[in-house]
Amino acid sequence: MTVIATIEDLRVLAEKRVPRMFYEYVDSGSWSESTYRANTEDFGHMKFRQRVAVNVERRNLKTRMAGQEVTMPLAIAPTGIAGMQRADGEILGARAAEKFGIPFVLSTMSVCSIEDIAEHTSAPFWFQLYVMRDRHFMVRLIDRAAAAKCAALVVTVDLQFHGVRLKEIRNGLSVPPKMTVSNLVSLLSKPRWCLDMAGTKRRTFGNIVGHAANVKDITSMSSWVSQQFDPTLSWDDVKWIRRRWPGKLIIKGIMCAEDARLAVDSGADAVVVSNHGGRQMDHAPSTIAALPAVVDAVGGETEVHIDGGIRSGQDLLKALALGAKAGYIGRSFLYGLAARGESGVTRCLEIIRQDLDLTLAFVGLDDVKAVDSSILVAGTY
Repeated sequence: MTVIATIEDLRVLAEKRVPRMFYEYVDSGSWSESTYRANTEDFGHMKFRQRVAVNVERRNLKTRMAGQEVTMPLAIAPTGIAGMQRADGEILGARAAEKFGIPFVLSTMSVCSIEDIAEHTSAPFWFQLYVMRDRHFMVRLIDRAAAAKCAALVVTVDLQFHGVRLKEIRNGLSVPPKMTVSNLVSLLSKPRWCLDMAGTKRRTFGNIVGHAANVKDITSMSSWVSQQFDPTLSWDDVKWIRRRWPGKLIIKGIMCAEDARLAVDSGADAVVVSNHGGRQMDHAPSTIAALPAVVDAVGGETEVHIDGGIRSGQDLLKALALGAKAGYIGRSFLYGLAARGESGVTRCLEIIRQDLDLTLAFVGLDDVKAVDSSILVAGTY
């Protein structure tokens, strides 16, 4: 494929270039995947009001996210094991985001470490934190993020348990992955991917192995991970993190007004409407459906961001119209990364920026900060 015009083009290439167990880790949801599908489908029901004869020659997409100036209201979401989509994947994504002028959020469950990203970038990146039973390890993670001059801490609160992800079960995706005959055949059919992985030293969980107690290598990860996600998580834990973290605090995983209020009361500088990409609770609302209630509850006090289902700049503009200050992309980023590495991530961002810019003009606006629900057709949202 020589012309990459859409995120779907990147997805098609990603499927061809990545072993099935890692591709389906990205391209899947929990149980029936109804929420995963709804995240994208619900954007499609919304319609724009086109305006004409308006001077939109000088358009502006610049704004701020959590106090940081950005070239457009978008961040790369935290995604686990991005370094299995492409060797050194998190480094490549962070570099592309830095050149583009948007935030990159590194996952706790990344392949490349906090220190790896700091070494290969110069702009401040953000770090995503899970609440784990080992609070001493969490403190060390927070301190490492501060030492790396991360500009924001994104605390994900919707992973006390793993959702039932049937494709991962069928593929034997575990830590380390099960080398079934099917998985071996899939690996052998992707020689370029295998060659790239052979050429990097980063093939484990860089934030955990060698840092968490008794986790010395990838083989000791499995039991540690299964025990660490904490079902006792409460808002008191969020307040404890707020006291520990000196920078901007963003709470990710909010899907209702009540939790949005509790997040703000716990010290959040921003909340992210997110259902973990449809990978946790199935038959939950899409993020775009949940967004308006959260905006109504806290939008006047703190920033509301959205994560889930954004596959174009038009999707992003629709979210802004319903009150989000910014959006995050996870799968779109990973498709670009898997398809073409850093240049694929850059192409993903170019596509979204062009979509956003042109559609802003079609609705008769020249500044992204002026977007509101008046750009949408009543009854379609």
